[in-house]
Amino acid sequence: MKHVPLLKPCMFAVAMATAFAPFAAQADDDADFGLKVEQLLKAQSEKLFGVEKPLEASAPPTVGPYRTPLQPPYDQALVAHGLKVEYLTREAANATDMMAFYPAQNPTHLISCIEGGRQFLIDGGMPNVYDAGDKLNPSVQRINLDNGAVETILRGMTSCDGIRATAWGTILATEETSSGGAYEIFNPLGVTEQTVIDRASGTVTDPANIAKRTALPTMAWEGLAVLPTGVVIAGDELRPGTGGADRDGGAIFKFVPAMPRLVSGPLANLSESPLAAGSVYAMQVSCVNNNQQYGQGCEIGNAAWVAVNAATARSDADSAGATGYYRPEDLHQDPAYQDELNLEAVRFCWTNTGNEEGANYAEVVCGVDRAPLTASNTQRTVAVNRFVEGDTDFNSFDNLEFQPKTGNVYVIEDHDNGDIFACLPDGMDRDIKTDGCVKILSVKDSSAEPTGFLFDASGTTAYVSIQHSNDANMPAADGYPTDDVLKITGFKLRGKKDAWQWW
Repeated sequence: MKHVPLLKPCMFAVAMATAFAPFAAQADDDADFGLKVEQLLKAQSEKLFGVEKPLEASAPPTVGPYRTPLQPPYDQALVAHGLKVEYLTREAANATDMMAFYPAQNPTHLISCIEGGRQFLIDGGMPNVYDAGDKLNPSVQRINLDNGAVETILRGMTSCDGIRATAWGTILATEETSSGGAYEIFNPLGVTEQTVIDRASGTVTDPANIAKRTALPTMAWEGLAVLPTGVVIAGDELRPGTGGADRDGGAIFKFVPAMPRLVSGPLANLSESPLAAGSVYAMQVSCVNNNQQYGQGCEIGNAAWVAVNAATARSDADSAGATGYYRPEDLHQDPAYQDELNLEAVRFCWTNTGNEEGANYAEVVCGVDRAPLTASNTQRTVAVNRFVEGDTDFNSFDNLEFQPKTGNVYVIEDHDNGDIFACLPDGMDRDIKTDGCVKILSVKDSSAEPTGFLFDASGTTAYVSIQHSNDANMPAADGYPTDDVLKITGFKLRGKKDAWQWW
């Protein structure tokens, strides 16, 4: 339950009078109030979003190979006034997608997922069969936060996308493909140059440190929240109508471990992981309270969890009446959410990308699960509602990130010249949606898009991958094309004397 301290009437009056002062002279009966609200967000951007001035427009399109070896970092992204852009590395593997800090406390590295398909870079033995001396595509890498050095941890996955550090010290890396699996990595700073020999069986070259978690659902993974107990909430990145008319889109799944982890600290070995065994459920939203009334039109409301088989999670979810969404992509737990009456409750939010060409401009949907360790088709423990809705300029949502200490949500677009918007939390107004969004960053290269955006613990520094650029002008690294990972500094946090602060 969010706690919102009230402003003193005099403070509120002064704040509002000051905020609206630039528009007073323009006020008339024909004024567009919605436009004024947008202008107010921009005028108050330093207090609300920690940037001096947001972007008015996206970066202009480019033609042909854009990226070159000697480009300064500002050539990769247009950013809001007051922000500084620098390279963390220019040698991250092509299609670097989501990233996670490691260790979670006082991190020294980013651990990144590489969204490239499985391919042999060196195939010296039997064709398309892994032999000693073969080299496959990079799938999981670590990037040193001090010097940008890149090392490959694991090779041979297909479309590695969603990745998280767990509370017990491992990394969970997942595949965004219909047969996608989840791999848990022990000692990710020590494991180097290992390979998935066979995706179907999960055979790897270092089974002591890497395990395919077959108890988790097989699906097109992207966003996921991994709770300290071992509960995993994640979405299946599936477009409605795939495989036939009136087919459901991707469901939201929950994995409940057979032995929830109730202690803190790192594992001694992989066999202790709560991800080794458990049950999988798909979310079914109902339009009425405590009854089953589900299907098209019931994408928001009260939700229960219906049991599915991990290996056939997608088809089972469809058969069991789970709720489908338009390509659920990134999903995160809201780290600031607290319900003072229910300390177990968690809030998780995810993006539904939609299709901007079809005027489906995307959305961010959030659910509050009041009993994360419970999964029942009769107990509707989750309340699901929309939080952000897209428009003609702000659409095709892919990644999202909660900024520490402010609660602001950063939403990343999934298209060329993609933008990043910052969105306020819901305040004291009547609705239950964001109080407004402004544009913070725009990718300059039309062959690339932003992804993997995340803040460090301070909330003042962020990292983002400029994904799958045209690399015709760039040298390869380790026999593979590359991406730039940018470090962005200069975000300001509102001080205690700021009347607009609400945490």
